[in-house]
Formats: sequence, C-alpha cells, structure tokens
Amino acid sequence: MPSEGLANLPFRLIAVRRLLQFLCLLPWAVVSHGQPAASSPEPLSPAQATGMVNRALATELRTAQDPNHPMRYVLRKTSPRLTTTKDIVETRDGAVARLLSVNDNPLGPVDEQKEQARLDTLAANPSLQKHRKQSEDSDLGIVLKLLRMLPNAFLYQYAGSAGMPGNPSAKIEKFTFRPNPKFSPPDYETQALTAMSGEIWIEPSQERVLRLEGHLQQDTDYGWGILGRLNKGGWLVIEQADVGGKHWRITHVQMEMTLRIVFKTKIFNTVEQLTRYSPVPAGMDYRQAILMLRGGGLAQTGR
Repeated sequence: MPSEGLANLPFRLIAVRRLLQFLCLLPWAVVSHGQPAASSPEPLSPAQATGMVNRALATELRTAQDPNHPMRYVLRKTSPRLTTTKDIVETRDGAVARLLSVNDNPLGPVDEQKEQARLDTLAANPSLQKHRKQSEDSDLGIVLKLLRMLPNAFLYQYAGSAGMPGNPSAKIEKFTFRPNPKFSPPDYETQALTAMSGEIWIEPSQERVLRLEGHLQQDTDYGWGILGRLNKGGWLVIEQADVGGKHWRITHVQMEMTLRIVFKTKIFNTVEQLTRYSPVPAGMDYRQAILMLRGGGLAQTGR
C-alpha cells in the first residue's frame, strides 16, 4: 500500500483493483467476446433496464460482504517489467499467498528458501497478518461505498442482447452507462465516477455482472489538480464468472491508467488472471492456510 497522507486517497482508488468491479471502458481496444445476438424481440423498457442493473448491483454489494464462501485460487499478474504467479487462500484472518513463479519460471532453491522463510516469519508474527487484514478491510470499505453509489452515479441504457462467452446459446444483457450530471461525489474515492462511461454485461438468470469495460473521458483532478490527477484515456476491463456452485468470482482484470500524485507519476499497466478456484473451509485461520499452501495440491477446477 502507498504511504499515508492526503495524496494517498486517489491512489487507493486504483490500488483496490481486485474488487472495483465497475469503472472504465475502452471499446476500441477490447476484443469482443461472443457474437452479438439479434435484437431481442421484446427489448427491455427503460424501467426494466434500470431494475435489472439495480438488482445486479445489489447482488454484487451483498456478495462482497459475504465471508462464508472462502476460496483458494491462482493469481497470475503481468506488467511490462514483471510477471508473478501466486497461490492464494482466503481465511477469516485475510488472504495468505505463496509465490510460485517469477516471469513464468519456478522459484529456484535460493528463492524458494526465501519464500519459506517469509511464511515462517508470517506464521510466527500474527501482527503481520493482522495488519494485512486491516488493509483488506479498509479497501473493502471503499469498494462497498462505491457499489452503493453506482445506481445513482451513472445513467444506464439498454443496449441489447449478446451470446454468452463460451456458450453462445445463452443470453446476456448489455447496458451502456454514462455519468449522471446530478451526482455529486462526496469524497476522493468517488470523484472519478464523474468522468467515466462504459458498458456493463449482466447474466440475466442469476442477475450477476459478467463483464464491465470503461474509460475515463476526461482528466480527474484532486485538490484542483494540486494533490493529483487521474489522466483522461485510462481504461479498465473486469470479468467475472460462476466458478462453481453459483459462486461468482473475478477471473480477469486488465487496466492502463496514469496517475500523478503531487510530483510523482504512477503508470498502471497490468493484467491479472485469476484461475483454479476451489472452496476452502469457512473459518480457517491464516496459519492453517500456510500449512495448506505448503502442502501444494493446487485446485484444478478449470476456472
């Protein structure tokens, strides 16, 4: 996490990318998934469209607060300078990770020894995991605030149906969104919502957000541009999927954004793939997760 202080606030908006499910669109840079279906013979009315979006967002808000379905998964994160792959287990004490590879090469003996030493230190110092959990809870608080504001922050319009990626016979509903001129952001974390437009895909049977794409249509200044600026043209793509048992998780995140904080410019250019989801026992503590990670046996769910 970045250093504390006022300039930290806009940075956090980007840093909590894992759960920020509804931000930015760059339609000309994203490959279409599935073939667009013919226009629905009975297109949704404005009231029906608004109702479906609001119900889907309410579901995302509810499930984001549900701690009863922890998962184990593999996260592969790529940037222009580095690629890492981690095995991650969610616990009541926060997530615990084990580094598996760097730049797609398994850890050598020396690096593996360092990773095991790191896990030893973590197991012996609960305060380290407590600090991580506090950071996760803080990030989640920001995400929940954003989710609660989304129905009013944007104006949504029905854009027709399309085939489900990987299952063209199944239907998804597509909606565009743009800033609501009547929305007044109360703080830094919500200020960028006034500069975003995009497209949101909803799976209608479970009313879950399947995909969101968006872009920043204008610069977003913090403190009249003195504290920082989030530059126009930044974009984000987030995809979710049912990973089993009607449990939905993020499977793909890609973003390119440029943020200036006071006199320092930070460029975000990352791709995250989250795969091999499998459930783990609810109530597991972080030391149990460390034992699980050391035991290997990555899940092979195919998601």
